[in-house]
Amino acid sequence: MGIRGLMSFVEDYSNEFFTDLKLRDTKIIIDGYSLFHRLCFNSNLELRYGGDYDSFANVVQKFFESLFACHICPYVVLDGGCDISDKKLTTLKDRAREKIQAAHSLSVGGGGNVCPLLIREVFIQVLIRLKVCFVQSFSEADRDIMTLANHWNCPVLSSDSDFCIFDLKSGFCPLNSFQWRNLNTVNNTQDYYIPAKCFSLDAFCHYFSNLNKSLLPLFAVLCGNDHVNLPIIETFLSKARLPVSSKGRRYHRVQGLLNWLSHFDGPAEALDNVLKYLPKKGREDVKKLLYCSMEEYQPSQVKLQDFFCYGTYVCPDTLNLDLPEWVLVALAKGQLPPFISDALVLQRTFLHTQVENMQRPNAHRIAQPIRQIIYGLLLNASSNPENMSQKTVPSQPLAFNEVERISKNIKTSVVYAKQLLKDHSDLSKLIELPLARRQILLLEALKVNQVVLESIPALLKLPIAVTCYWLQSTEAKAKLCHLQALLLGMLMEPLQAIINCSGEEDPQAGGASMLYEELQRVKVPMRPSARLDLDTAHVFCQWQCCLQMGLYLNQLLSTPLPEPDLTQLYSGSLVHGLCQQLVASTSAESLLNMCPKAKQLYEHLFNATRSYAPAELFLPKAQSNSKKRRQKKKVANQSKNKVVTTSDTRQWYDRNNRFGLLMVESLEEHVETSELE
Repeated sequence: MGIRGLMSFVEDYSNEFFTDLKLRDTKIIIDGYSLFHRLCFNSNLELRYGGDYDSFANVVQKFFESLFACHICPYVVLDGGCDISDKKLTTLKDRAREKIQAAHSLSVGGGGNVCPLLIREVFIQVLIRLKVCFVQSFSEADRDIMTLANHWNCPVLSSDSDFCIFDLKSGFCPLNSFQWRNLNTVNNTQDYYIPAKCFSLDAFCHYFSNLNKSLLPLFAVLCGNDHVNLPIIETFLSKARLPVSSKGRRYHRVQGLLNWLSHFDGPAEALDNVLKYLPKKGREDVKKLLYCSMEEYQPSQVKLQDFFCYGTYVCPDTLNLDLPEWVLVALAKGQLPPFISDALVLQRTFLHTQVENMQRPNAHRIAQPIRQIIYGLLLNASSNPENMSQKTVPSQPLAFNEVERISKNIKTSVVYAKQLLKDHSDLSKLIELPLARRQILLLEALKVNQVVLESIPALLKLPIAVTCYWLQSTEAKAKLCHLQALLLGMLMEPLQAIINCSGEEDPQAGGASMLYEELQRVKVPMRPSARLDLDTAHVFCQWQCCLQMGLYLNQLLSTPLPEPDLTQLYSGSLVHGLCQQLVASTSAESLLNMCPKAKQLYEHLFNATRSYAPAELFLPKAQSNSKKRRQKKKVANQSKNKVVTTSDTRQWYDRNNRFGLLMVESLEEHVETSELE
């Protein structure tokens, strides 16, 4: 995000450009995208195992508790989908490639920063839990944030250098100098404040010979931002002979451009001088493009204050799109993700890379059938009856583009929407479908029978339905230890509920506490140089992809199943640690004996998913060896290791009791599941 090299430059000159603040008793507008990235990457969290969402949620909660302690009232603004004009597409693709390289580095024991797949959804759930006011812009939020901050005359908190260009009445506080972990007390009082630094645009312009503020948008465009990356700009920079930086080559472009621009009274004069260095052919096109890009630094027409007052706001960009009102409201409230608006408006989505096995097809492939149903529901987005007749029955399936990882690069793949029944084809009326119909549509997409979920607690119905879908997929290469680890991980929230609701003398609470603490100890310790078990990591990445799209489909259908608490549902270091223990020595039974109530719940979860797992998942080791090994066996050994039929397997499994499979002392000795082909 932002302008190349500007943030590090102003921070190196912090004494000239920043003033110290003791922040308290104020509103503050927070750039949500910047905040959750910073909290994710700067809190010593484990990033290789797909996300320790419980730890991340704790960090987010502590951050906002620090604000509350100082009577700072936060308003979080989240980015929405990609810009309708698609002018940042090249930048987005470049960043997607960078994330792939970072994910690969993490997968082989190196460094890197890659947000876990569901980090944004977890962040929103914590905001809701803490009753923090937030809104989701329709596209990129920077201008909306600036406009709201100036309307309320309060500072902006972000790490985006674009806010050094905006003319903010109360200034811009960079996140990396916002000391929320270091609360100070006001002299002789019990009141707290957060030490922070505030960027002064006046001081910045004064430093460069009283540079006219109106020239800063042109500076941003010429320096290189997310919207413009023209080779023609490099031509100008090479010919203009910019003044040499006092700090050498590092800030040559930033300082040189600012010193050069300080000689002009306004942007029109400066732009004419830029064009002099360019070939005459095409100058007008470049001029239009630069003026258009400079508009990105002007106030927005969106009034987010209306949302915080009335629960809705008008976005001019959406007026000609003819989208259903309920969709716009749900997007603004963060009840639908940017993925949905990208699919709706651009017919293109980005599938974010995780720390996975780069030698295998990307983990998102497993959830493609769910996405095709989402695209099918979005086929007819028009709320105008005159337009509907043209869209209701397309002559051929509508194509959507998915930008996905292929090996260590990106590729745009064409995916066709699944055409649905006629009564599902009108997006404007989707919300009016009866709950039962929407629930059936969701479960049919996940290939799960509703009866299977009857014994499952409400908050786990969707995760278990997703797990059933995952087990059925031919993309998955799951083993029994993977399934067990996921289900054991799902017990964390119910265990918390048992602990919180029971009295201190209640034996259930004691057992729940013991099991909860034991599961916490199982988490894989952080060893930065350790290599991942890539196959296990990939399997769990696939499960998260299924969960993500299951969540999005559930949201699009107005949550026919309750949304699970993601902060307690999945912890990557826990499920990876459980896998290691289940394979090495520990049985699920030995863990669950501590808490009979959790054991009973686990049995319900396991039995619900078991009916959707292939029979090979439960075969003893000798019976699940590859064909190649079986062909080399002698006849005498074949009779000893005879392959069991599906019915035989279930008879063996049920012979002792329904929980018998989990009583093996060593899965390494007794169970080895074959891969799902």
